[in-house]
Amino acid sequence: MKWKIAVGVPLVSMLLLAVACSQRRGSQSTFFDPNMDFGLIQSVVVLPFDNLTSSSKAGETARDVFMTTLQAKVDLYVIPPGEIQRAISRTQPENPEVPTEEEVVKLAANLEADVVITGTVLEYGQLRSGSASSNVCSLSIKMLEGQTGRVVWSASATRGGVSAGDRLVGSGGQPMNVVVSRAVEDLVDRLFQQ
Repeated sequence: MKWKIAVGVPLVSMLLLAVACSQRRGSQSTFFDPNMDFGLIQSVVVLPFDNLTSSSKAGETARDVFMTTLQAKVDLYVIPPGEIQRAISRTQPENPEVPTEEEVVKLAANLEADVVITGTVLEYGQLRSGSASSNVCSLSIKMLEGQTGRVVWSASATRGGVSAGDRLVGSGGQPMNVVVSRAVEDLVDRLFQQ
């Protein structure tokens, strides 16, 4: 009987450690254009995010959190959404969420911005796995040079999801606002790391 306890305690400890560490993190890949001098960027346009989810507010929410986090963490001028919307009305890109290189150049010139950021919300909301459920947010962001419209930085992040702990104890995971904030913070933290 003693050997069962001696084996069981470390096994349970390892299981609890794995559960505590098993939050879904997603892709950590980041692309940097080695020819881009990110230190020269002073102003940024964040276009409305493309929303590929069933949640009608996912794109708007993720963009708002991204703009606020960008302003808080990086010393850049983030052009206000109202000015961006007026520029979109003037330049009339076919799809403001996914502009062409020429449309990026026009928008950047119209707003006197160094770079334009586009985003796509890939997952947003509750994810179910068996009897467990948890919130998840998955974002993909691109930074486009204002003078050329070419991609100079891109990254994606996923936070939340059903972890082993959620399955084991039936917890509902983190609230949606926390999951979105963590995904956005991950992206902004990687933005100027080269």
